[in-house]
Amino acid sequence: MHATLVLGELRVHRLGFGAMRVCGPDVWGPPKDRAAAHRVLRRAIELGADFFDTADSYGPHVSETLIAEALHPYPAGLLIATKGGLVRPTRHAWDHDARPEHLRAALEGSLARLKLERIDLYQLHAPDPKVPFAESVGCLAELQRAGKIRHLGLSNVSVAQLEQARAIAPVVSVQNRYSLVDRAADDVLAACERLGIAFLPWYPLGAGRALASARVKKVAARHGATPAQVALAWLLARSPVMLPIPGTGSLAHLEENSRAAALEFGADDLAALGA
Repeated sequence: MHATLVLGELRVHRLGFGAMRVCGPDVWGPPKDRAAAHRVLRRAIELGADFFDTADSYGPHVSETLIAEALHPYPAGLLIATKGGLVRPTRHAWDHDARPEHLRAALEGSLARLKLERIDLYQLHAPDPKVPFAESVGCLAELQRAGKIRHLGLSNVSVAQLEQARAIAPVVSVQNRYSLVDRAADDVLAACERLGIAFLPWYPLGAGRALASARVKKVAARHGATPAQVALAWLLARSPVMLPIPGTGSLAHLEENSRAAALEFGADDLAALGA
C-alpha cells in the first residue's frame, strides 16, 4: 500500500477503511462479536490503512465508539474522518437533518465518542432538502474556525453544491457513490480532479454488482485475483484523487481488499473494464 494522496496538508494511503460494517446487521446496533470488530479495526491499521471513514449514524454511534475502544490512544498518522447530517430513528431509516443546531450537537457527540478534541476531516453526510445548503456548510465552517474541525468534506453532492460550498469554506474531499458499475458521479470526480480534491467512492463494489460482472471476472482470472480486488484496483487506476474506503466486518475480506493496492493493470485490462 504505497500510493498516497493529500487532504489539506495531511497525507494518507490511497486505500482507506470504511468502518460502517463493523456495526450490527443493517448498520444497526452493536456487532454480535465486539472483540472481533476490534480485531478488524486493529488489523486494518496493521495492513497500512491510515484513513478511517465513519459517521455518527453508523449504529447509530456504534462505529465511532468501536473505533475509540479498539484504537485509542490513536497511532501517529491515523486520520479519522466522520460525518454528520443523517439520523437513524429506526433500523431501516436514514433521515436528513443538516440543521445547524443538529450539526453542532452531532459534532460534539462525535468528538466525545472518538475521544478527540478536533476532527481531522468532518463531512456533511448529505444535503438536507429542508435546510438551505449554505446554512449547513456555514455552520461547519464556523465550527472549523472554532478549532473543532481541521478540514471539511462533503458527501452526496453535485458539482453545483461543491462550488457553492467552496465559496463558503475550503473543501478537501467529496464522498459520493461510485464504482466500476456506477459512474453517475463522473462529473463530480472530474471537478475533484481539476480542483485537487480527494474523491471517496462509497459502495466501491457497486453493492456487489461489480463482483458479478463478466468483464471483472475475466480480468480477475488473468491476474489470479478476486473480483473485489479488481474492482478496487480499477478505482485506484481510474483517478489519482480516488480514495476508496472498502468496508467490512470480516478479517478475511479485509485481507483480500488490502491486496488490491498491489494489483497493476495494463492497457488491455483497462480496456476490458471499460476505463
